[in-house]
Parts: sequence; structure tokens; C-alpha cells
Amino acid sequence: MSILTLPCGSISRRCWRALASSEKLVAEDARKLGDFLRDLTARDVLDAQADYSELFDRGRATSLLLFEHVHGESRDRGQAMVDLMAQYERHGLELDSNELPDHLPLYLESLAQLPEDEAIAGLKDVAPILGLLSARLQQRESRYAALFELLLKLADTRVDSQKVAEKIADEARDDTPQALDAVWEEEQVKFFADKGCGESEIAAHQRRFAGAVAPQYLDISNGGPQ
Repeated sequence: MSILTLPCGSISRRCWRALASSEKLVAEDARKLGDFLRDLTARDVLDAQADYSELFDRGRATSLLLFEHVHGESRDRGQAMVDLMAQYERHGLELDSNELPDHLPLYLESLAQLPEDEAIAGLKDVAPILGLLSARLQQRESRYAALFELLLKLADTRVDSQKVAEKIADEARDDTPQALDAVWEEEQVKFFADKGCGESEIAAHQRRFAGAVAPQYLDISNGGPQ
């Protein structure tokens, strides 16, 4: 299991063992990862799980679903899922019925079973997404940002962090109660529109949120999961 899955005692123990036997991390990176694990395991597991869900499961900006940052809710996402599942099957990975194929921890788990050169290539494929998530997590002062920096190092990929930071600087937070309420109300608008609600009500709602800055989506048409 990946260190990016929901925290629990068994995963932390496995990560400590993996860190102890790792030959790929330089001393400084191993120290940073050790500090992260030490902080994580020192916390009450329920508190750690609550913070994890708050960070990765609310809103879309820091979602661990890879294609959320590429395709959003477009129809292309469905085909991308099918293609990724086919890739997993070629590598002999069987998915649990409750797992989405583009969940980053699952993707990393699949890479861990590949030869080193293929695993690095797989990390390079999603490097733009890793860089985007790293910047957003740094913006939120989350310890998890360090993990994404390490993944980028393992991928031997340089991301212009300053450029990414400028790109996301004006994004509105999408995990606040107000933002989540807005999403719910937007779904209500769609529902009432389907039911024949008058256009004046819909237009009024849309004007209400016209100033919101949506999270940036990535164009990785030159590489990475499509």
C-alpha cells in the first residue's frame, strides 16, 4: 500500500520497513520522509484520518484522482479510465471493485511492481499533476507536500514551482463550507433546469458565482495519462 493512502498503523509500519531498505533515496530525502512518517505515527490515527479526508476528499483542487486534474467531469475521463484499467491488466494488477483506477495511491502501487525504468517513466507521465498538487499543498502548508516533492525527484523531473505557484495564486479555495454549498446549489440548479425551472432563476444563480476562480486543469496532451 502507498504512503498516500488513508493513514493506519499497518501502512505506517510497512512504510518504515520500506524506508529502511530503500537504496534510491539520498540521505536528505530519506530524512524528510522519516520526519513525515514520525509526525504521522505520533498522531492519533483517527485525527490523522480526519485530516487526510479533509485534505484530499473535500473539493477537487487537491484530489488524488489523477484525471480530475486533466479531464474534470468531461466525457474524456471515462475513456481515460478504461485505458488505464487496460494498462493495469497488462501488468497483472487486479482492481478492487471499490477502487477508481486513477486514484494516485493505486497508480503508485502499480508502478512499484514494474521494472525501474518503466516505473520512472510512469512517474514522468504524471509529473505535471504531481507538481500541481505539490504547489497546492504547499499553499495550504500541508506536510503532504513533501511527499510530492520526493515523487518528482524520483521521476528525475524538474517543475517550475514558481510558475505553478503563480498559476494557482488566484484560485478560489474549493474546500470551504461556502464552496461546497455552492457546488450543491449548482447541482440543484441543474436539477431544476431539467425540471423546467425558469431561466431567470438559473441566471441569477450563475451571476452569484460568476466571480469565483475555478481550479486550473492541466493540458498534458504531450505525455501522461490521457
